[in-house]
Amino acid sequence: MFPIYRAVGHKVYGCQYREDIVEKLRKTAEHCDCLQCFFVIHSMGGGTGSGLGTFVLKLLEDEFPEVYRFVTSVYPSREDDVITSPYNSVLAMKELSDHADCVLPIENESLFDIVSKINQMTNCGKLGSTIKPASLVTSSAGGIKCSREKPFDAMNNIVANLLLNLTSSARFEGSLNMDLNEISMNLVPFPRLHYLVSSLTPLYTLADVNVPSRRLDQMFSDAFSKDHQLLRADPKHSLYLACALLVRGNVQISDLRRNIERLKPSLQFVSWNQEGWKTGLCSVPPVGHSHSLLALANNTCVKSTFVELKERFTRLYKKKAHLHHYLHIDGMEQSYISEALSSLSDLIEDYNQLDAANCGPAIDPPRLKIAM
Repeated sequence: MFPIYRAVGHKVYGCQYREDIVEKLRKTAEHCDCLQCFFVIHSMGGGTGSGLGTFVLKLLEDEFPEVYRFVTSVYPSREDDVITSPYNSVLAMKELSDHADCVLPIENESLFDIVSKINQMTNCGKLGSTIKPASLVTSSAGGIKCSREKPFDAMNNIVANLLLNLTSSARFEGSLNMDLNEISMNLVPFPRLHYLVSSLTPLYTLADVNVPSRRLDQMFSDAFSKDHQLLRADPKHSLYLACALLVRGNVQISDLRRNIERLKPSLQFVSWNQEGWKTGLCSVPPVGHSHSLLALANNTCVKSTFVELKERFTRLYKKKAHLHHYLHIDGMEQSYISEALSSLSDLIEDYNQLDAANCGPAIDPPRLKIAM
């Protein structure tokens, strides 16, 4: 089977179907009473997701420049079977940095680890419940999935759960509902550094298992542990630029404030944004649970994913391996690849500078001088 490379998806199919895509977007937007933002969900490693997906992102910016663009990007794992995924991902990264307002990076490895944990707990009987035949943690045959086989349905449902929690304030009432646009306004102090690390608790909301709800305080602690991140990273030991907590269920505002004060001493925030918290409280809990929490962190820990991606890209690029599959496409030049690599390097350097600056003594920003 011949794979669709990112150049084909972006340069060929994007241009070929541009008008059809624009027409469908306009018709869909006309049915919205209050168009807050667009959600783009795509993979980074494949040619269609990274190519056509980022083409649609640029199209949204051209056609609806005032509407925010949220992107959920699934990054390939280290054992990815698409050998050209580093090319596809780095080319897509430039489009995400240039044309997205918020990006929620997700790694297949992290999703697989979460589902494996569910399976392990179930096999050990720690959940104290039975699994229904159509459970999301079982295969289509009704048995527990083998650890060698990736349970894509369950992995996809974790991502769906992320979006359900993210949009809960727009769909249900609450005492402290958060507008989607507020996420970008409060969590992105620098335009290009809009990559938000997400974590969920409980992790089993969409699985068809009767899991007892976590205690409220434990739920907040879980959200900052590396085991609950949808990206293989440890934000608690990295630098926070800002953080949002989106809570669902029977939770009081005082509970939010109390847990923030409890957690603050263990989290490292940038010196100029020590109070960089944004909170949302939706009254309607998820099905089967009394409460849930989605944490979104603008944290420098995301840099490790980008550094690893750059290393994988460099190993291919320095040998010009498989490069001909991209350069033979009309409109695709090697300069595009060089620019994409440069964009990724600049992004990594921006995170490096933030880490370095916060390690030194805190310096107050210069105040505005008024001429007399």
